[in-house]
Amino acid sequence: MERAELAGWLRLSLTPGIGDGAARRLLAAFGLPEGVFAQPHAALREVVSSAQAEALLQPPVGLQTQIDQTWQWLHTTDNGVSRRVVTLGDASYPTSLLEMADPPLMLYVVGAGGFDLTQLGHSIAVVGSRNPTPQGATNARSFARALGEAGLPVVSGLALGVDGAAHQGALDAAGDAPRLATVAVVGTGLDRVYPARHRDLAHRITLQGLIVSELPLGTPPLTQNFPKRNRLIAGLARGTLVVEAALQSGSLITARLTSEQGKEVFAIPGSIHSPQSRGCHALIRQGAKLVESVSDILEELPPLGAPAAAAPSAGNGHPAATTEDPLLEALGFDPVSLDALSARTGWSAAALQAKMLELELEGHISRLPGGLFQRAAST
Repeated sequence: MERAELAGWLRLSLTPGIGDGAARRLLAAFGLPEGVFAQPHAALREVVSSAQAEALLQPPVGLQTQIDQTWQWLHTTDNGVSRRVVTLGDASYPTSLLEMADPPLMLYVVGAGGFDLTQLGHSIAVVGSRNPTPQGATNARSFARALGEAGLPVVSGLALGVDGAAHQGALDAAGDAPRLATVAVVGTGLDRVYPARHRDLAHRITLQGLIVSELPLGTPPLTQNFPKRNRLIAGLARGTLVVEAALQSGSLITARLTSEQGKEVFAIPGSIHSPQSRGCHALIRQGAKLVESVSDILEELPPLGAPAAAAPSAGNGHPAATTEDPLLEALGFDPVSLDALSARTGWSAAALQAKMLELELEGHISRLPGGLFQRAAST
């Protein structure tokens, strides 16, 4: 993105009184932000109110400082970590957010350079209490790990409690594999980490995932921004798993937004005596799916092996490109662990992991819960 283009998007997003809805109308009428700011008051008045048109004619206070700060942030190098701004007009803007009523104009993204938000088609949001029970924290981490082992990125909010445990579980599942493990959607500018005790976790996420915010750099952790953040968690993920939640909690907001977007809501039941279970029980009464194992989630989602379906058939119901690979023949068509596969082939664990990752990226195998792998069958 050129500096002038960045300046236009920042000015539009920071102009007082211009929300996302008015900004989208302006973009639809005049094209890119530069086109919006080239219009006279009369033309602007045809799309927005007179007060909004007047505000658009004056650069917002502090705009130049924000442009300088954001430009410098974008061009700061950090050991392979990429910093970018994704705007409503970018090809890399996630289509799931475009389907929302109020998609943000800009997304600030930091993370590994090979990842982007269009890779979240099969992701699951894992949310819950900031003060979970010990079992709740364990459930969050173990479910997130199982989801990761099944090939699903985990989306959460980097908060204390369930969010942090979910990110950790997803990172556990990824190990050293170069794949998108988890996405953290935060309620501050990306030049700060909140809560501060998650600084190390945030650093791990930038190496094997992404951290996302719609808020400009310098934005502190303001209470009103976190419910807005929740709509992005719901919007990015294919469904939402609530691990533990009180009756009045942000997790229930995320669940409601997920349901309103026509996506699946999952909830883990708990003790009838625990306040942290009441939110999940309420969701289940309202139609959320009761979850006891990760398979309860996976059976509600489309199959992950879709890329293999495009391969030409060899006439035996399986992709022709995979029939001559000796590792795939050793794998067979039943779920198998790496230890069992090592015994069958005599390959080292390191060699197996490298080859299995290659086959997974090509769509020939799928990861299953429990550290198992299975050959992808043709559909």
